[in-house]
Amino acid sequence: MYKQFNRPFISLDLGTSNILAYVSGQGIVYNQPSLMAYDVRTNKLIAIGQDAYEMVGKTNDNVRLITPLIDGVIADLDAAQDLLKHIFDRLKMMNFWKNSIVVLACPSGVTELERDALKMVAKDMGASLVVVEEEVKMSALGAGVNIEMPMGHLIVDIGGGTTDIAIISAGDIVISRSIKVAGNAFNEEILKYVRAEYNISIGSKTAENIKKSIGSLVKYPNERSIQIYGRDIISGLPKEVTVNSEEVRNILLGSFSKITDLVIEIMENTPPELAGDIMKNGMVLCGGGALVRNIDKYFFDIFQLPTKIAADPLNCVIEGTKAYEKIILKRVESGEYDASQETYLQTLKK
Repeated sequence: MYKQFNRPFISLDLGTSNILAYVSGQGIVYNQPSLMAYDVRTNKLIAIGQDAYEMVGKTNDNVRLITPLIDGVIADLDAAQDLLKHIFDRLKMMNFWKNSIVVLACPSGVTELERDALKMVAKDMGASLVVVEEEVKMSALGAGVNIEMPMGHLIVDIGGGTTDIAIISAGDIVISRSIKVAGNAFNEEILKYVRAEYNISIGSKTAENIKKSIGSLVKYPNERSIQIYGRDIISGLPKEVTVNSEEVRNILLGSFSKITDLVIEIMENTPPELAGDIMKNGMVLCGGGALVRNIDKYFFDIFQLPTKIAADPLNCVIEGTKAYEKIILKRVESGEYDASQETYLQTLKK
């Protein structure tokens, strides 16, 4: 089947925090932060990915840091094109784009216009068929859920820019919602708290380090504190303060309450038969936010549903697109997608 069409398969997880790329036969060929640094004077790209991330909060006026994808949506089309070209140029794989079949994973709330912008980038790179799928559906596949069965599954994908929640059954999404409360929003709330409580200004990287080091949603044994450094907003001098686990937990609980409210909304609109399935199958947690300590216990205590964290929550989306390759090629063979023309055809779910 694959040889019949002789088209490379490429998938991209276009995340707010990280970009991952998979090429059939090559595996995951790129996994870097979604950041780019440009020289303001020449508009030349000077750093990308991890190199650009290391520059956060440490640049001068001649350097401009750009996140081309915000909340899974292209905010800067030129930068997004530069990003994709760099990924495959660096890996000497530009020829893989020609006549390729490309799957782009995006959040549930992306509009048709935003989908068109995503598709245009891949088309300009030479892709023949571009399919845009929701990240939460790919996450379910990547977490090992058999989505093809007529059985309801509740998926919560907490990424960097958005949290996507969906009920999936019989191979597709029954109902889904997306909220812009996720990893970056958690960092921002920590940053605001430290400024208000201790009168010091910290950067987003420090806030993220606090979240990863001592963040939790349920009290745990041997909780500890962390020393952080920032700038005193009154004197302007460097200052050190200590933040403890309970403080960070209270910050995170405020943000997670919005996610739980969305889960409740989803459940209230779920068909009764699928609700019964979810009572048995429970909830699957994916995305970087699933790494917050005791998140499974937090959701279980609220909903009394079996709660499972995916084995590799950070890579669920890209792993799901790898599993989706067989489904796409089968659809091409059946005529659902026309891979012989450089056009994008909507999936039959529409």
